[in-house]
Amino acid sequence: MIAATAERCTWRDDGGGQATGARCLDFLAEVGIGVRLREDEESQSIEGLSIREGQVVIDPQVPIWPGDLLHEAGHVAVVPPETRPSLSHVRRVLAEERMAIAWSYAAARQCGVALRELFHAEGYKGRSEFAAQCYATGQYVGADLLAQHGMTEINLSRALASGTPTYPNMLRWLR
Repeated sequence: MIAATAERCTWRDDGGGQATGARCLDFLAEVGIGVRLREDEESQSIEGLSIREGQVVIDPQVPIWPGDLLHEAGHVAVVPPETRPSLSHVRRVLAEERMAIAWSYAAARQCGVALRELFHAEGYKGRSEFAAQCYATGQYVGADLLAQHGMTEINLSRALASGTPTYPNMLRWLR
């Protein structure tokens, strides 16, 4: 198992390139989400990325978007902690997908990934424009689900009373 470093990976320049990839990898290490390089026999769920045993796996030969890396990490972050170490297949459950999107947006802000680099035209099964519009206008789809798990706060009154920030700031990065 080889840990992923920005230099060992191939990054999409239109997604921010190696510098953005490095910031994302550093952030993921800081919050406790492992990222490693793909081994020859491993299949991948999307081109260049997959999840195996609670870690994001990068194919170093495939150019990837740093924003896609954050989205896949979002899937790892939002699952219950007891299932995270064995997560190797992302269930296509709408609530988990929305949480992963909301998580990746908050992470993108931390990593300096632009909105159009996160919601790029080649991603989100043709719905990237809709997602970008939602987040650009403060319609944070999925943030309410993160809040239900104590990962962020979306209620301004509660946030002011407790002195905590509201989404897209996170109270914790792992469920």
